[in-house]
Amino acid sequence: MKELQLHRIVEALAYYCLLNFCFFEENFFSALKLLLSVEVREMLLPQIRMESQMAKIAINTTPGKQSIKQPKADIDLEPAKVAMEINRTPGKLTIDQTKAWEDRNLADTFRFIEKQTEEAKKAWLEGIARRAEQGDELMKIENGGSPLADQAKENSESPMYEVNVGWIPSLFSVKFDYEPGNLDINWHLKKAEFRAIPNKPVIHYDRGRVDIKIAQYQKLKIDFANLTFKGPNFEMNI
Repeated sequence: MKELQLHRIVEALAYYCLLNFCFFEENFFSALKLLLSVEVREMLLPQIRMESQMAKIAINTTPGKQSIKQPKADIDLEPAKVAMEINRTPGKLTIDQTKAWEDRNLADTFRFIEKQTEEAKKAWLEGIARRAEQGDELMKIENGGSPLADQAKENSESPMYEVNVGWIPSLFSVKFDYEPGNLDINWHLKKAEFRAIPNKPVIHYDRGRVDIKIAQYQKLKIDFANLTFKGPNFEMNI
């Protein structure tokens, strides 16, 4: 309590010195002596007290979310196809025994008739040629010689026949002919086909959010202390 009174005395002294321009040492001590010698009333300085409160903003943020899904590509694969083509021509063996059967007089009827016809035609042509040649010789009988005797001898002689065993054919009467076969292999190759169809990604996005609100409003509180209003007939302290 004493400290409070001393503090108020010092405040009053400073206020008094300020009002009376007591900045010198003798004035200060004289003022202090005056205040200490008399009963000092409580002197309170007028005050204006201001208390301010700042506004506060509350911000709540919700971040955005993004999800990406990539579907797999569709793949169409057609494997390679191989086709084999085989063309085969078989071998051919031909055995001709016609001459061998003819040598044995065992040819078929048509061949026998054909052969006899050929031989008869040949003998006929040879006879015509011989008769023509003998006629030419007789036309030129004056040239000398004995054409009649020669022609009689030629016409009376029997032809010479080849003698052989009847059931044995002549050499190389059987003919062989062979045509070799052929094998042709062809390969038809078809390339593999690969097709990839990509799919678009599926993107989903949730927007973020920002909520702003006033967490604390601004405020200014003004308070007056030790103010005295004096009127003509009244005095009021605040």
